Amino acid sequence: MNKKAIVLIFIANAISGMAQGISMIAIPWYFAQKDQLAYFGVAYLITNIVSLFWVPYSGILIDKYDRKHVFMGATLIGGSILACITAYGFYLGELPQFMIAAVFLFTFLNYNIHYPTLYSFIQEITERENYSKMTSLMEIIGQMTTVTAGAIATILLEGTEGGIFRIFGFSFDIGFNISAWKIHEIFLADSITYFVALLIISLIVYKPLAVRKKELGSLSVRLKTGWNYLMSHKPVLWYGVLSYIVFLAMLMEAFYLGVSYVNNHLHESGDVYANSKMTYALGAIFTGFTLKHLFTKYSIPLITIIFTMGTAGIFFVQFASHSIYIFFLMLFFLGITNAGTRIARVTYLFRNVPNQFFGRAGSIFFLSNIIFRIVLLAIFSLAFFQLEDNIIYAYLFTSVILFLAGLLLIFHYKKFDLSHTA
Repeated sequence: MNKKAIVLIFIANAISGMAQGISMIAIPWYFAQKDQLAYFGVAYLITNIVSLFWVPYSGILIDKYDRKHVFMGATLIGGSILACITAYGFYLGELPQFMIAAVFLFTFLNYNIHYPTLYSFIQEITERENYSKMTSLMEIIGQMTTVTAGAIATILLEGTEGGIFRIFGFSFDIGFNISAWKIHEIFLADSITYFVALLIISLIVYKPLAVRKKELGSLSVRLKTGWNYLMSHKPVLWYGVLSYIVFLAMLMEAFYLGVSYVNNHLHESGDVYANSKMTYALGAIFTGFTLKHLFTKYSIPLITIIFTMGTAGIFFVQFASHSIYIFFLMLFFLGITNAGTRIARVTYLFRNVPNQFFGRAGSIFFLSNIIFRIVLLAIFSLAFFQLEDNIIYAYLFTSVILFLAGLLLIFHYKKFDLSHTA
């Protein structure tokens, strides 16, 4: 087992992930504070449209080249772009809104190659019997960085007034003031971590455990090869598409619905929005430690159905509730269901998709998710959802979609691989 390589991958991912998490919390709240959520909604929509073209290409790159080199290239390019935008912000003293939106765009595009590369790399250097262990460990470490990012973002977004630090709706006197950071100062910390991660990744030495054959042909031919594989294994295709619906709902909540819900429905400040990411991450960490026990008793598709239906319930409760504490509780449960679904999904795909096609298969699932996301964003960007507290109806709509996805998973259940992972 490539233990040292895996440790270095996790360290690099944690360092860059924490800073990226702070930036991706700060950007939506920045637009909320400027009463520009509609502008951000359009920016998020454009980001997803661009992803439609980028994701298939990124999947081909992941399967064609050495995964370590893909990691390094994506990290170098992402860090360089962010560093340039940060430098411009320090030059002007502030950043124009379109450049802040550009950071969101480039970070999101980086996510679209970073995580599929991470999963493909881990699958390539891990023994089959350790797949569920690795996916759980990835979730635990990733969400610990999110907790840290949320805690830091809580301070950086709002600072402290009179030495009062607010967390989870409670106030604490820490005895000194901390000034809120400007957005380009947050981006500076983010850009530095890219290059620290790049250095760590460059030190990775590993031995591939999965054999990949060299493929010839154009980009379209390579993508078609991945599509043909999934079409000849339709249960895997159905599972991959439907299991991503929880992730779709989480992304909508994390980057668009949540900020409007806190600002327009709960009428709370940025610390509440940042704290919600922490409660989400705590739920995900809990799942990372406990889900392996469910794997020994239940099949992965059954676990996925339970969490999908559970997420439908979570969004319905948020629609019906006006309590900040119920909001935190629901985000904790969302962390459980999304992390549980992701661990189950990645483990299932590790078991059922050859490493040869893993990047392309993942890009196809991402692509379907992006299409759904674009449709939902086009709907939720309507002025109706930004009036007063009408954002709650977006939660009701999302709850219905999750419930339908759960029904489709039940319909296809017997066709899935129902073996246990332990």
